[in-house]
Amino acid sequence: MLKLRLSRGGTKKRPVYKIVVAESKFARDGRFIEKLGFFNPLLPKEKKERIGLESERIKYWLSQGAQPTTRVARILGEHNFIPMPAAGNNPSKAIPKKERNKEAEAKKEEAKPAAETPKNEAKEEEAKPAAETPKTEAKKEEAKPAAETPKAEAKKEEDKKE
Repeated sequence: MLKLRLSRGGTKKRPVYKIVVAESKFARDGRFIEKLGFFNPLLPKEKKERIGLESERIKYWLSQGAQPTTRVARILGEHNFIPMPAAGNNPSKAIPKKERNKEAEAKKEEAKPAAETPKNEAKEEEAKPAAETPKTEAKKEEAKPAAETPKAEAKKEEDKKE
């Protein structure tokens, strides 16, 4: 399968890319069929020298069935060779976890139909008193051993005296 893709050149930490047509199985910086342009990501977006394209050859290879990679598709979309591809989703890992959880909960609440919301709220209200009951019982149980402790100590003292 033919691909329109970037081939890296330049020096360490100073990349310059060639836009080439290559067989998909060839190495990224290896053999290619034809050079179609260049891309210099270090230059500002406003400069014309940032991207150079051979429009006739690009149109030819697209007509022959060559598929652009995502980055090349964006470059070609900006220059109106092909329709601009849909925006990809940015990873949400850059957002702090607490904020991601809040956003996810907000989306879930929006997704719930309005008819189901009152039923769920009623169920939650019924569940709250039941949930509070074991807590109060647990507190009472914790209080009992503390109350029994003086009696147990008194018995131990009586046993020691005997």
